[in-house]
Amino acid sequence: MEQHLHSTRRLRARAFAAVAALAVVLGLTTVHDPAPASATPAQGRLSGTAHGFASLAGGTTGGAGGKVVTVTDRASLAQYAGAAEPYVIRVKGTVAVEPFGSDIVVASDKTIVGVGTSGEIVHGELHLNPGTSNVIIRNLTIRDSYVEGDWDGKTQDFDAIQMDSVDHVWIDHNRLTRMGDGLIDLRKDSEYVTVSYNRFENHNKAFGIGWTDQVKTQVTIDHNWFSGTKQRNPSADNCAYAHLYNNYVSAQVADGDPVWTYGNWARGKTRMVIENSFYEDVQHPYQADETAELVQRGSIAKNTTGRHDTHGAAFEPRDFYAYDLDPAAAVPRLVKKFSGPQKALAP
Repeated sequence: MEQHLHSTRRLRARAFAAVAALAVVLGLTTVHDPAPASATPAQGRLSGTAHGFASLAGGTTGGAGGKVVTVTDRASLAQYAGAAEPYVIRVKGTVAVEPFGSDIVVASDKTIVGVGTSGEIVHGELHLNPGTSNVIIRNLTIRDSYVEGDWDGKTQDFDAIQMDSVDHVWIDHNRLTRMGDGLIDLRKDSEYVTVSYNRFENHNKAFGIGWTDQVKTQVTIDHNWFSGTKQRNPSADNCAYAHLYNNYVSAQVADGDPVWTYGNWARGKTRMVIENSFYEDVQHPYQADETAELVQRGSIAKNTTGRHDTHGAAFEPRDFYAYDLDPAAAVPRLVKKFSGPQKALAP
C-alpha cells in the first residue's frame, strides 16, 4: 500500500493560498467551505497522468509507447482497439457503430482519445472484457443507443462503457448521454479505476459499480457532473474503497419515484468517502445500507430532500494517494468549465 500522509499544518497552509487563488480565477469575492481545500491550476485539470486509484500499483498509462493512429470509422476503431499491441487511438469526428448498440472491444494497453471536442462514438459501447488492463478513455462523446420506450434499460444492455474484472482504467473528460442501459457499468471485481471530469447527462442509470459478492474494487470518482440523471450517480455495491470528491450532482430527474431516484448510494459492504461535493435539486443525495460505511465531509446540499446518511469510519483516502480538494462552493463553476471534452486535450 502506498501511503501519503500530510500534516494538518501543511494542509491548512496549502488550502489558504489555493482558495485565495481560486477566488481570483473564478471571480469570486469570498469562498466559504467547512473543509480544508486547495485549488488545482487549469493545466493540472488537463494532465495526461492518471491520478487517484488508477495511479497506484504501477499506474495507468494506456497505449503510451505504442503507435499513434487516427480513426474515422467503426472498422478501424475496432481493429486498433482490439489489437494485442499498445496503441494511442485518435477518434476524429463521428464514428457510427453498426449494428445499433453493438460493442467495440477494447484490449489492454490502449488509449482512446477524441480529437478536439468533436470526437464521438454513436450507437455503440466500449467494452472491456475480463482480464483487460491499462486502458485510458478520454475526451470523447459516447451517445445515443437509447431504445425508445425503454427508460429502465430492460430490453437491451447498451452501455456507453462496460468493464468486467478489469484493472487500471482511467476514464476522463468524456461526455456520456442517452444510452440504452447504463452510462458506465464498472463490474465484477474491477480494481484501480479513476473516473474524472466526465459529464453524465440526460439518462436514467448513470454509473453503477458492483455485480459481485467480493469486496475488492477501488475507485476514485472526482470532478464529474451528473445532470438530468435519475439514479446511480453512482451506486457502489461492495466496493472496498470508493472515494468521491468535488462532484456536482444537479437537475435530477423528478419523476416522483420515492426510492430509485437518488444521488450517491453506498451499498452492500462498500466503504465510501465523499468530500467537498455539491448537490443541487437532488432527492436522497447520499445514502448507505446498514452494512456499508459512509463518511461525508465538506459537501454542500442545496434544495435536497430525503436521505443524507453517514455512519461508520470508512477509510482515509490520503493513506493511499495525495490529492487536492477544491472548495465545495466552487465545484459547480469548475465542473461546468472543465468537465467533458476539451480542446486543450487534443492529441
